[in-house]
Amino acid sequence: MSYFGKFYLVGPEATKAANWLFTADVSKAPGSTVYTCMLNKRGGVESDLTVSRISPGDPASPLAPAFEGDGYYLAIGGAVAQHNWSHITSVLQDMKLQCKLLDCSEELGMMSIQGPLSRVVLQEVLDTDLSNEAFPFSTHKLVTAAGCTVRAMRLSFVGEMGWELHVPKADCVKVYQAVMQAGARHGITNAGYRAIDSLSIEKGYRHWHADLRPDDTPLEAGLAFTCKLKSGIPFLGREAVEAQKAKGIFRLPLLGSAQKVPMFGLEAVWRDGKVVGHIRRADFGFAIDKTIAYGYIRDPAGGPVSLDFVKSGSYQLERMGVTYPAQAHTKSPFDPDNKRVKGFY
Repeated sequence: MSYFGKFYLVGPEATKAANWLFTADVSKAPGSTVYTCMLNKRGGVESDLTVSRISPGDPASPLAPAFEGDGYYLAIGGAVAQHNWSHITSVLQDMKLQCKLLDCSEELGMMSIQGPLSRVVLQEVLDTDLSNEAFPFSTHKLVTAAGCTVRAMRLSFVGEMGWELHVPKADCVKVYQAVMQAGARHGITNAGYRAIDSLSIEKGYRHWHADLRPDDTPLEAGLAFTCKLKSGIPFLGREAVEAQKAKGIFRLPLLGSAQKVPMFGLEAVWRDGKVVGHIRRADFGFAIDKTIAYGYIRDPAGGPVSLDFVKSGSYQLERMGVTYPAQAHTKSPFDPDNKRVKGFY
């Protein structure tokens, strides 16, 4: 996953900037990692990313730069890294705060080890206890792997128990070989992006640029949990989100499953004989042996859309002029309680 963007937001006023930039409360203790969004002033989602609170390095390194004040490590999908950089720098320039954004994308590699045996494999490679108690989900640590210092993060974009290893460029091959050697007797294999697409849609996870766009709000996308609305902390786009919450939400996400038929996005969604939206992204879910489609739907009558509206009604997905019966889900049809990321299989 080395194509990911890897930025540091550091400086005396980095927390002030982070509070404004990120929808979630990221100003936690060093060692924490938070999934969050960034919004525009209209409440639209400009990005989803992970933000990790870090301590300064002594001496400085690509894994831990030296800085005064507070520091945050941002990990962002590589295809949208430049978009994120532009959004953050423009906000920081407007705010004129004492902090800076550093780009270490080229200095760090990244590999993601995911699945029920990831702990068994990595326990042979990393010099730290990987139990749920010692290394909970959504935390990170600097540890040693094959004699090299790496930042291990317990995260998942595929909804499985696993860790990301953020590794200095010169050490990537050595660490990768150690992981593959330890995993060989456990059946480890390299997985590509189609596997990530399939696994992520099976868990109901969002892809920015398809499922999430700058014209989608967190409330519409089912990501209200990323917004610190219960706190008094202002953030970019908060007023727009609060106004939408008060007025009502006029479209909601639909996670639909249908028989084995290839779908790719832009297929029409029918509900009770009327077109109510279209599919943003679709893929095959191997765990449930069905096609899974993700899109947004509206009420043809023009009113706000409720979860009851999503759950009721009869759905069909149209592909090339043929409609196929579909089942609507408001939660992922596979592992809806997200137990696997916490190590419970």
